[in-house]
Amino acid sequence: MDLFGALSLIGGLVLFIYGITTMSSSLAKVAGNKLEGTLERLAGNKYKGFALGLLVAGVIQSSTATTVMVVGFVNAGIMRLTQSVGIIIGANLGTTFTAQIIRLGDIDGGNLFLQLLRPAGLTRYF
Repeated sequence: MDLFGALSLIGGLVLFIYGITTMSSSLAKVAGNKLEGTLERLAGNKYKGFALGLLVAGVIQSSTATTVMVVGFVNAGIMRLTQSVGIIIGANLGTTFTAQIIRLGDIDGGNLFLQLLRPAGLTRYF
């Protein structure tokens, strides 16, 4: 790695940390107690947090974005660390499930169960 690459890496890391810090302080100012109460209700225990992580990652198709938001919430004091663990695990599994469902679109043969899981098979019933 040359000098420019090292400086780019350090600059990117500094910008990332600055962005997380700015987002956390802004969330704390804007959200206040209302968002904290909502997150407590939605992710009060690890099982609810897991389900919330699955849902959010399934909707926005990105466990990374979900994790960054959760880290911002924890850093701002809006969410507890114990709540965030379930959400992050759920987000990672939600993204994995979504990718596997899309992958099932390549299946031509197979048994009836796999045919029903294909995206084309799911659209027939929903």
